[in-house]
Amino acid sequence: MRVVIELRPEPELISAATTSAAGISAAEITGEVPGFTLDTAFGPVALPPSTAVSDASRPDGGSYLVRGEIPDGDPAARAAVSGAPGVTGIFADPLIEPVLTCGDTGPVGTWQEVAALLGRDELAAAGLTGAGVALAVLDTGINAAKVGQVSGAAIAIDAARSWNPAGVVGTAGQFPVDHGTMCAFDAMIAAPAAAFLDIPLLQSTRSGGSRMDGLLSDALAAFAHLRTVLTEQPADRRALVISNSWGSFAPQWDFPVGDPGNYSDNPDHPFNIIIGSLDAAGADILFAAGNCGRDCPDGRCAYPERPITGANSHPNALSVAGVDTGKQRVGYSSQGPGRLSERKPDLCAYSHFLGSTAFGADVPDTGTSTACPVLAGVVAAIRTRWSATELPPARLRELLQRTATDRAGTGFDYDYGYGIVEPGALLAELQKVAARA
Repeated sequence: MRVVIELRPEPELISAATTSAAGISAAEITGEVPGFTLDTAFGPVALPPSTAVSDASRPDGGSYLVRGEIPDGDPAARAAVSGAPGVTGIFADPLIEPVLTCGDTGPVGTWQEVAALLGRDELAAAGLTGAGVALAVLDTGINAAKVGQVSGAAIAIDAARSWNPAGVVGTAGQFPVDHGTMCAFDAMIAAPAAAFLDIPLLQSTRSGGSRMDGLLSDALAAFAHLRTVLTEQPADRRALVISNSWGSFAPQWDFPVGDPGNYSDNPDHPFNIIIGSLDAAGADILFAAGNCGRDCPDGRCAYPERPITGANSHPNALSVAGVDTGKQRVGYSSQGPGRLSERKPDLCAYSHFLGSTAFGADVPDTGTSTACPVLAGVVAAIRTRWSATELPPARLRELLQRTATDRAGTGFDYDYGYGIVEPGALLAELQKVAARA
């Protein structure tokens, strides 16, 4: 079974490490751990101090994560790994896959209609285009030429701050047209001038996997890279938006709920900890709610209930559900409650419209995979003027929720969250706050 283990090395080894463990190999960090086969291609990832109330074991950081395998179904072998010197935890490294859809209906509206619904012209008139804002798309990679061809405008790829997982070969902005190209196009609707960081997370490096799935450990490494991107920005202009149109669909890739190594329901899993840390540092983190809605669930959905799992349900991330341009919930959009935070999804954004044509001339941009980057583009547009220092992510989430269109008329509900994103109302609220300051 593929796992991530957490280690707390000897102090002298820690003092030699940088925050990203640069220059120190996984083998040096790990040493001899009986029963654990180390993946030497995966560099050690520094784990920040925990922000989880339930976790008092990591008050000062100093932990590192490495990847490898332990025998399947062998409690004794797992116990031996747990008891090895320096090992403080063993965690699931589940498969993650893009959030596609089982919907087979044609597109509802076009991306130009979505732009109008988002008030893109009004945002641009207010100078909110995403200029100067880093927008990371963690997916299968972006094909910049395709995005430019369909949108009629060049997409700005920030190659210097883009990042590839270990074993993934390719150049930022030059990956094959696929799911990540769709996501980048959709984010560009509201934020045409954002600087896109291409993180081809879902380019699989595991044996036997499809080209569009990966491992959560690669997401851990990607978020560690993005933490560096964020902290290197000047505090008064700090702005990093992270769009994640992927999730874990099947419990068989995870440890059972209640196991300390579990991911789906465990706020103390290292990836869920790093989400909280990055949010606290000023990143806006968005996840697709998933396509396990009761009306039309994706065929891969294997959770019998509460399908918004792990980081997709994190209290410090925006969980994004989908509506069409008629403002009707799309049947495959996952419903709450969430597993880490009950009040999920947070918001709805637009999906199932004719947009990138990444999958064919008449095939819509669909799924909560589309809704997530559409909302990420709105957030990036707002960040053009309001940095994370001036407007912390938690406060922006609150304003997004408060200004959303309450589609169900009951306040929060498990179908629409707090409602459909309404950039015009959000901008008006922010301008009121600025006028009072």
